[in-house]
Amino acid sequence: MVVQGDEAPGPSLLAYWHVDHIPRATAVLTVLAAVLLAQLARVGLSWYRLSHVPGPFWAAFSKWWMVRESLKGRQPTAIKQVTDTYGSLARIGPNELVTDDPDVLRRINAVRSAYTRGPWYNAMKFEPGRDNLFSMRDDAAHTRLRNRMAAGYSGKENESMEGTIETQIAKLVELIQKKYISAAEGYQPMDFAQKAQYFTLDVISALAFGQAFGYMEHDDDPFDYIQITKAYIPFMLVLANVPSLADLLHSRFFRSALPKESDKLGFGAFIGVAKKVVAERFGPSAKSHPDMLGSFIRHGLNQDEASGEALLQVVAGSDTSASTIRAVMLNVLANPPVYRRLQTEIEHAIKSGKISSPVKDVEARQLPYLQAVIKEGLRILPPAAGTFFKTVPAGGDVINGKFIPAGTQIGSSPFGIHHSKKIFGADAELFRPERWLEADSARLAEMSSTVDLVFHYGKWQCLGKQVALMEFNKIFVELFRRFDFSIANPANPARIENAGIWIVEDFWVRTTRRDM
Repeated sequence: MVVQGDEAPGPSLLAYWHVDHIPRATAVLTVLAAVLLAQLARVGLSWYRLSHVPGPFWAAFSKWWMVRESLKGRQPTAIKQVTDTYGSLARIGPNELVTDDPDVLRRINAVRSAYTRGPWYNAMKFEPGRDNLFSMRDDAAHTRLRNRMAAGYSGKENESMEGTIETQIAKLVELIQKKYISAAEGYQPMDFAQKAQYFTLDVISALAFGQAFGYMEHDDDPFDYIQITKAYIPFMLVLANVPSLADLLHSRFFRSALPKESDKLGFGAFIGVAKKVVAERFGPSAKSHPDMLGSFIRHGLNQDEASGEALLQVVAGSDTSASTIRAVMLNVLANPPVYRRLQTEIEHAIKSGKISSPVKDVEARQLPYLQAVIKEGLRILPPAAGTFFKTVPAGGDVINGKFIPAGTQIGSSPFGIHHSKKIFGADAELFRPERWLEADSARLAEMSSTVDLVFHYGKWQCLGKQVALMEFNKIFVELFRRFDFSIANPANPARIENAGIWIVEDFWVRTTRRDM
């Protein structure tokens, strides 16, 4: 008995596949095998060309190692562990190396160096498809733009620079006195991490646009800039590890997802503010102003360039400076002998008439322990802790006796450099400003030139270096002469992580007045 549907399909289907589809299947499998072999050959060649440089095994085959460490917020410490383990020149990606040798970095970054910025910088664009001074990879274009902006940063065409910083410090002091003084009858804790960023945002906006955004005046983040950039900028720096993804995001297919000037809050709102202020300077009734933006315009920046660079000033100038201010304050408060010595130096300088009120930049530079504290703060927590990959030029290069082929990406190990026991001593992991006063002239020169690398070097040295140092020279004197600070939660003084920039939160302090 045969039931409908029980017919055996085997012979006809086998014949069908045998006659018509086996050759096609074989062809498909052959193509897939060829593609797989080509991919394996590419991976193998990529591994082989740098196989003489040691590093974590799996990092040689994929960028996942870099992305993973960045997502964990520990990339700088992970890279230091790599250079500690595998040597001064180590491999952290299929085509990526890092070095902790300051001399190698100086040679790579020298003004006449043939090295260029690598694809890592593609992720540093703040507006879709538009370069800024930091993201620009064309050396000639970068040099031309940098030369037109240098006068504005130097203070030569912005004579009110020091006065502007003093005004913002006074606003910070006023804010603390008004809202955050604790006494026996009342405890008013202050998140110093937040106030430090309010301060640097107001300083850089006042310098860049001639008017502060008013963070300290309102004791608030009116654009939600801090919360949104806390997510956006780390995301951007994670993407820098995979430049092809950054390029895709900035393509016309996805750029609508990026912050834009029409946004009401966050990074996009800042783009809108920058463009509005700059547009007013290019309007029919525009006048010349003695600020950075005015200098940029006088030196030939067009409206798009001026708005892009003004935005860069806010982003680059606020986060990095705030990180150093937080790092210094946290380490001073955590080390009572350092705290006492710094405050004593300030007191003696006031009583002897060596410093004014407010302190002048030139006066602060003559306070040796203050300078030691600032340098130690820059060293212990390098403010810009990314890898900053550069491309090995045509013909390749020889580093640490190893030939490195052209096109290889070489970045820095910031913690490896600034926590070097060879340069800074066996206790390099500790915050100890005394090392700067104990060192002989040769060691001091080596330490100083190494710490200067936090501002980069040569053709890529940070134009905002002088602004940042002036902020540091003034703010700590003005705070410690007026207030006493203590950490509110010694068990967890602050929350710190890194994704290329330092994210420091919940740094709560108790503040009391001093009679000075």
